[in-house]
Amino acid sequence: MNTVVDRELLQRHLQVAARGVSTRSSIQVLAGIQLTARDGELHLAATDMELSVRTRLAAEVTTEGVVVAPGKLLVDIVRHLGGDTVRLTLADGRLVIESDGSTYELNTFDAADFPQLPPTGGGLFSLDRDAFLDTVQAVSRAASTDESRPVLTGVKVQVTSERLTMVATDSYRLSVRDTAITTDLPETVDAIVPARALDELARIADASPAASIAVGVEAGQVLFGVDETWVTARRIEGQFPNHQQLIPQSFEHEAIIDRADLLDVVGRTRLMAQRNSPLKLHFTAGQLTVSASTQDVGAAEESMPIKYDGEELTIGFNADYLRDGVNSINDDTVTLQLINPLRPGLLKGEDGHLLYLIMPVRLPE
Repeated sequence: MNTVVDRELLQRHLQVAARGVSTRSSIQVLAGIQLTARDGELHLAATDMELSVRTRLAAEVTTEGVVVAPGKLLVDIVRHLGGDTVRLTLADGRLVIESDGSTYELNTFDAADFPQLPPTGGGLFSLDRDAFLDTVQAVSRAASTDESRPVLTGVKVQVTSERLTMVATDSYRLSVRDTAITTDLPETVDAIVPARALDELARIADASPAASIAVGVEAGQVLFGVDETWVTARRIEGQFPNHQQLIPQSFEHEAIIDRADLLDVVGRTRLMAQRNSPLKLHFTAGQLTVSASTQDVGAAEESMPIKYDGEELTIGFNADYLRDGVNSINDDTVTLQLINPLRPGLLKGEDGHLLYLIMPVRLPE
């Protein structure tokens, strides 16, 4: 391999590819980024066997070749180089990196050990980028990080010709976002996609000027394309909870609250909700009082005006889960619907397209 690339361009693309590098696997090659120089381009790829990221950039290729170099170290080196261009050369099993008088040599992994990544063509449809980003950012926080229940670490994604629906739950909270879109899909597409893959894709798409995202759903994987970058995720198999059955059909109490004010109050009072202590929400006519206390730490209490004319009610919620729910709503006000202190509450925005169900925490007598 012998190729010259623009340093800033290489740095940006390496940072994208590095999102697929494994940080936990005992398989050494998965900690690397594969560099392939061919046909006037430098192709970068990384995978942890569940998520793979591929991207490419223009290059002056003198000699074609393939090498797998330690991902994190390669990113750090290129970021600190000072020249306008970088020459990459494979010599005696080492990747030589040269720029503006600087020379680095990296030991490499055996390129033959790098996994063969699935193809990126065929059966694709397009999604509006902004609609996709808004939907992911609204629901992904509610996905579980507990690997003992793999299906809950994913987001259920359903796409029709007119709707994009995503659902996530960790069994303590559930988030549903329904977004109007237009696609040329002849039939409904369903898949459970790892939340981490959607989050990584959202970061990549957020930095891209592209107006749409290409999507392909196959038997064992889901493929997403943004400009010259492709993200492939393993589909999660299993039965995802029926969210429609989990959301109560009716509620006894309803409060309409200024979103920004509620977010500020929750953000401050949660500082005193340590060691899993809950936030206590006390509703009276026209007022909400939010309080928290932790033994040997201290206590906090704040009151704010709200629209509420129901019976006096006190309920407890996990502070972080409540903050995430309020944060996922972009409207000026949020509506909180309640049944009683032992039943879940439902947060929703003004248009009703986002539903955030949150389980209560039993408060001490």
